[in-house]
Amino acid sequence: MSIDEAPEHGGQQHAGAHGGSEALLGAAEIRALAARLDLTPTKRWGQNFVVDANTVRRIVRTADVAGRDVVEVGPGLGSLTLGLTEAGARVAAVEIDPRLAELLPETVARKQPGARLEVVHHDALTIEALPFAPEAIVANLPYNVSVPVLIHLLERFPTIERALVMVQAEVGHRLAAKPGSKTYGSPSAKVAWWGPWALEGDVSRQIFWPVPNVDSVLVGFRRGPSMGSEELRRATFAVIDGAFGQRRKMLRQALAGVFGSSAEATAVLERAGVEPTLRGEALALPDFIRIAEAGAGG
Repeated sequence: MSIDEAPEHGGQQHAGAHGGSEALLGAAEIRALAARLDLTPTKRWGQNFVVDANTVRRIVRTADVAGRDVVEVGPGLGSLTLGLTEAGARVAAVEIDPRLAELLPETVARKQPGARLEVVHHDALTIEALPFAPEAIVANLPYNVSVPVLIHLLERFPTIERALVMVQAEVGHRLAAKPGSKTYGSPSAKVAWWGPWALEGDVSRQIFWPVPNVDSVLVGFRRGPSMGSEELRRATFAVIDGAFGQRRKMLRQALAGVFGSSAEATAVLERAGVEPTLRGEALALPDFIRIAEAGAGG
């Protein structure tokens, strides 16, 4: 079911703590704000603004972050930000565009006086600190950097227990892919470190301005049991990078660079109980972890 076609619970529109459609941005307001900044959405920063308030509310409800501490990446003109603050979330909004970062607090204060928002003008790919420890990520992620941003935030902020992000459909399917599927790869294996990922809804192109030429999906996770130490995670990610860096090759060849030689890679794989002639796409995260542990213990 498409996220912008999902039925409202009980047939009633949730208006949140502030109530009413005036608490969110409409399409005309969004265009007016862009005109005020003389802003033309750019491909460089992956800017496609959500212009449908009903879709915003459904995304926020799906995220299930009412009253929680949330980091949002690329808030743009504030469509999703206002949906999150309307639900009572405290939001740290990370925005790389200085014009948007400057305007956002004014927009939110005007629409929702008293909303809890802190805007951080920074590149999400390199951010190292936020005003508070986030419990969740909810974002319309720029298509060109969505996976690196997600992994960086999950690495840097271990308090994150929930994520729901809107991404290009191809990226979303890759994040949620399981071993053996055509879309399974390094991102699929890496993000599984923090918990199981799943597709949580389709998104119509028509809710964006400008309308993108690709489809979008919602993909998310809830944190699972700990997989191990930070040292083990780094070692596991190095194995994953090696396995998928030359994905046409068998593991004993693909991991030669990680462990020093094809012979040593074979020995490590055998200690881990993994067939050296397999390829990376056949392995699940626990397999990569066993390889990393076997390599460290060798």
